[in-house]
Order: sequence, then structure tokens, then C-alpha cells
Amino acid sequence: MVDGIARTFVLTALIVGFSVAALGQRVVDKTVAVVRDANRSELITYSDLMWQLALQRVPPLDPPRSEDLNQALQTLISQRLFALEANRIPRAGPSPKEISDEINRLLTHFPSVSAFEERLKKVGFQSVKDEAFERMISQRLSIEKYVDFRFRSFVVVTADEEARYYRDVFVPDFRRRSPGSILPTLDERRADIRKSLIEDKVAASIERFLDEARSRTEVEMLIEI
Repeated sequence: MVDGIARTFVLTALIVGFSVAALGQRVVDKTVAVVRDANRSELITYSDLMWQLALQRVPPLDPPRSEDLNQALQTLISQRLFALEANRIPRAGPSPKEISDEINRLLTHFPSVSAFEERLKKVGFQSVKDEAFERMISQRLSIEKYVDFRFRSFVVVTADEEARYYRDVFVPDFRRRSPGSILPTLDERRADIRKSLIEDKVAASIERFLDEARSRTEVEMLIEI
């Protein structure tokens, strides 16, 4: 995550960013967008977009597709909105174990460590042990931890909500998918139902937050991708 900087410096940095080593070449980085509120600015660079794509197995990197870059941009804008809010509530950063666990989780989406590292090298990282890569994972985890604290910690699901979900959602869906099968009871499915309700409430809260955050922040697009 890029530190907050003054608007004048942001404008100065539009054309010349910094260079990163990728595939043995020097790639000039450019600022794609700036997300700012009254007190702080967050940059989104072209490298940020490429790093985001590298964490996914499918999108091509050489060259990247415009639609994939724009999808990554929207993801990063949301992350920057969370980052601006998270900076108001300082919290301890991720531990080395949490960073390692997250990298191992990402590796499960790839056929091998070497396949993942091949993508990382295309965007300037040397390996999964690259300090810059670990810093990026740490920054992502910090945002995720804030989201968990901000939206998940305070979710309340009542017994009435569980019963209503079972009656109105689970039962019709089960009968449609498994006609003639014995219908599980509410108690047998309560844990799964509670999890679904929590995730629904978290998703709704995040959507409301992002809508409100966009209304009080400015997203300035600097180059087309």
C-alpha cells in the first residue's frame, strides 16, 4: 500500500513512477488512478494491477487483457477505500505466520510452486520468498483483517432468522435439488445456515460501506488501461 502523499506530489508522479525488474527488462511503472479522501491519498499503479492479476491462475500476463486490467482496477479501488478507512483505526499488522499461511493458501490455486513463481517473475517478483511480494501480501492481509473486524465481528444472527432462512430458502432449494430425499432438520443444518446468514450480512454491509465511501472520496483516473 502506498503511503499518503500530498496532491501536488501525486500530480508530479503521473508520468514517471518507478522501475521494476521483470523478465530481465526494466518496466516503467505509471500511476493509473488516485483514490483520496480529505486527509490521505492512495495510488494505484500499473504494477499494482499486474500484481493483482499474477495472484490469479487464469488471466494472461503477457500481454494482459484490458478487461482483466479493469477488473483488477475495480478490486484495487475497493481495497484502497478500505485502506483509507483502516488508517483511522491503527491495528497490529499480520504476523509472519499469517503471511506464510496466506501465501500457502494462494499456492493451492496453482498446480505447483514453480507455476506460481513463474507468474510472479513476469510481474517483477523473484519468488514467493521475495520481500516485496511478502510486503504486498502483508498489506492485503491488513485490509482483510480490518474488514473482518469492521464487518464480521459484530454480526448477530438470531434464531428467528435461522428458522426463516430454513423455511424460505433451504427447504425449497433442497426439494428442488434433491426430490424424494429425506429433508434434513433445522438443527442438522443450523451451522451451515448460520454461516450463510453471516456471509450475507457481511456482504451487504461491505456493499453499503463501499457505496458510502465512494460518495465521500474521489477516484481520479489518470490513464486508460
